[in-house]
Amino acid sequence: MAELTGKVALITGAGQGIGQGVALAMAGAGAAVAVTGRTLEKVEETARLVRERGGTALALSGNVKSASDLASIVGLTVAGLGGIDILVNNAQEVPLGKLDDVTDEAFLAGFESGPLATLRLMKLVRPHLVAGGGGTIFNFCSSAGIRWDMAGYGAYAAVKQAIRSLTRAAAAEWGREGIRVLTIAPHAESPGLKWWIENNPEEAQAFFRTIPLGRVGSLEQDIGRALVALCGSDLAYLTGATIPLDGGQANFD
Repeated sequence: MAELTGKVALITGAGQGIGQGVALAMAGAGAAVAVTGRTLEKVEETARLVRERGGTALALSGNVKSASDLASIVGLTVAGLGGIDILVNNAQEVPLGKLDDVTDEAFLAGFESGPLATLRLMKLVRPHLVAGGGGTIFNFCSSAGIRWDMAGYGAYAAVKQAIRSLTRAAAAEWGREGIRVLTIAPHAESPGLKWWIENNPEEAQAFFRTIPLGRVGSLEQDIGRALVALCGSDLAYLTGATIPLDGGQANFD
């Protein structure tokens, strides 16, 4: 599989979960990957897994809430791998809980690590995507934003829905430059989902019954490989959309 040969992908939150799965899938498709996260040891492990399979990886530490860290990550990626063709905005702190229980600090951290970091990174990589003739940006949202019962998810949904709006705007403003921007709404075997299942067992059982395919997606094959496909020329006319990779559970219509 060499769909992404010659491409460079920058992936945030790549030390575990979905970010790691996407990194492995994109590297497996031929891309050189810059894997970033707050904990260097975790992203170094992801880079080791990529190299073990014969791929090229650059491990970088940084906090997506820091504008200077984001600028450094982009600069080091370009210097080390020669450019950027794909951006995966995966890292995110999420403010969970009922509105009375969500602190200002948690809500601000959600916005700083979510919509603000997404906006900052999109703007930072844009010149490099243009220089390479275009590229693809993936932002992440959640079906929490369209839940039938928003109790306990309002703050989380708010930051994720803001990201969807940024995706639509970037797709509209940068499309003529060959930049496609998509929002992904995944269900996958991530540490975050496992934590939620353990702490909300009854709700989790009811939730899983609403997934038509009857299972949670695998990190690399179901989520990562789907992003590889979305980067390809066969889907080059798709931009600005929210793509649910959730086994058919959510209705974003």
